[in-house]
Amino acid sequence: MPKLAANFSMMFREVDMLDRFGLAARAGFTGAEIQSPYEHTAEEIARAYRESGLEAVLFNLPSMVGAVPGREAEFDEGVARALEYCRAAGCRQVHCLAGVTDDARAEATFVANLRRASAAARPAGVRLLLEPLNTHDMPGYFLTHTADARRIIDRVGEDNVFLQYDVYHMQIMEGFLAETIKANLDVISHVQIAGVPGRHEPDGSQEVHYPYLFDVLDELGYDRWVACEYRPAGDTLAGLDWARPHGIDPARARQGR
Repeated sequence: MPKLAANFSMMFREVDMLDRFGLAARAGFTGAEIQSPYEHTAEEIARAYRESGLEAVLFNLPSMVGAVPGREAEFDEGVARALEYCRAAGCRQVHCLAGVTDDARAEATFVANLRRASAAARPAGVRLLLEPLNTHDMPGYFLTHTADARRIIDRVGEDNVFLQYDVYHMQIMEGFLAETIKANLDVISHVQIAGVPGRHEPDGSQEVHYPYLFDVLDELGYDRWVACEYRPAGDTLAGLDWARPHGIDPARARQGR
């Protein structure tokens, strides 16, 4: 059974950010990721995690410049800021966004940046994650395929740099989801899900049959987080019935509202 995490940048937007923690916890989530927690202080975010009992699963870097030549200082500053939030909240994963670029030096820049970031993240026990994105939602994005992310991870050569496998993006770009996951399980540290097309509830009714994919993850022994990075088609709680078999009960959250 997948260990589901809520995504507070997309879900529970009916309430303010700091109120999303309690709502998600009452619904049965035990972890949550935030793409950009930086509108609140590190201590405010950390307190919300502590008081709700949720685990801090993942933060993004505040800037999308990992592979963009000439913006190395901005990347380093972003790493330092993200690690501040990680230390406060106990988060152990940071997504390092590659950015939009077609510069021939992009891959070398990304590798060099990740090596510096790896050294900075290691004392905090933080993993750095690379995520390929689809070119329909993010035209011009540098990192768009699993094989490219895998090659960069191998080039960086550090034991705290991993793959963030987003099923939504990779269904659009590649397909062959189960086989790709099997082939790259050794470097996958985080999985994200959403329905295709539309990026709404991953209820298995569209292109991706999630019950099958969850069974594949179970058979492979994947025991890390599966994050619900989707835009609810309507009210977040009303759309959570798909997750009932995985320990989520929206009725509990409604009672506490």
